[in-house]
Amino acid sequence: LSHNAECGPAPAVASDAELMKAVRYRCYGPADVLEYAEVEKPRPADNEVLVRIKAAAVNPLDWPYMRGSPYFMRLGSGLGAPEDPRIGVDFAGTVEAVGASVTRFTPGDDVFGGRNGAFAEYVVLAEDRALAHKPANITFEQAAAVPIAAVTALQALRDKGSLESGQKVLINGASGGVGTFAVQIAKARGAEVTGVCSTRNIDMVRSIGADNVVDYKNANYTEGTERYDLIVDMVGNHPLLANRRVMKPDGTLVLVGGPKGNWIAPLKNPLKAMMLAPFVDEEFVMLLAQLRQDDLVVLGEMMESGRVVPVIDQIFPLSEVADAIRYSEAGRARGKIVVSL
Repeated sequence: LSHNAECGPAPAVASDAELMKAVRYRCYGPADVLEYAEVEKPRPADNEVLVRIKAAAVNPLDWPYMRGSPYFMRLGSGLGAPEDPRIGVDFAGTVEAVGASVTRFTPGDDVFGGRNGAFAEYVVLAEDRALAHKPANITFEQAAAVPIAAVTALQALRDKGSLESGQKVLINGASGGVGTFAVQIAKARGAEVTGVCSTRNIDMVRSIGADNVVDYKNANYTEGTERYDLIVDMVGNHPLLANRRVMKPDGTLVLVGGPKGNWIAPLKNPLKAMMLAPFVDEEFVMLLAQLRQDDLVVLGEMMESGRVVPVIDQIFPLSEVADAIRYSEAGRARGKIVVSL
């Protein structure tokens, strides 16, 4: 599982193929393995939509695939080297062409969604997959920031956390990509929101709707007196039992992120949660978010109404995706890192 094969040669491209710029990787490793190259432009099948990408976004999901770590991921992505050289998921752009059976989208529609290979000038995907119309009041860069992070936040709060109006929710990691959406979505659902972040991000987290902010550099929320109906944890930096101390008796802890590591470190908290669950009243659950078209539609409506506004930290050109991912790996981004085309 841990073996890294050498980078092989780039596949040959037919002389008559229509080309596009894209980022690809042919071996596992740091961001140096990413290549900005010309590859064949995709063509839509009968049920597919071809989107000219205007913006894409970096997610913490990108660099584990790039590095092939934790190693168990390679059972799906490829042993020794990636089976699929494409990278990037979140995108926003304009429909350029549609297949003969497509009815939901037409050329010229502005859309946003998620599909492997988003760090490119074009992407194709089936019309019933993770694709929705972009609200007119947000930019392509803002729309590209949404899919994985906002869907994760929505499913953590609504589906796993069953958040209701008037409840108290704590967001650990409130200044990150998922966290900035979680604060806004929780507030839109009528919750009292406490965000946990560093000192430099306090004002930003308050500005997006947090009622209370805990500066983790000066305070430990698990040692406080407040009790929460729901904790959404993107960081995993406190033991489960420490979180339990500040949960209401019927409260829920949703684990979204966790410790880094090549082997079992990322699985420690989920495994502990499974072992602890039968012995406590509180609920401990792990979220593996799924990109769904209906959730993108919901988020589009929330953005159109102004209840959710994507927070963007930095914007990189497509040719500098490697630098964007390095910045993401550093763990200092406020909101989302976006790639503009």
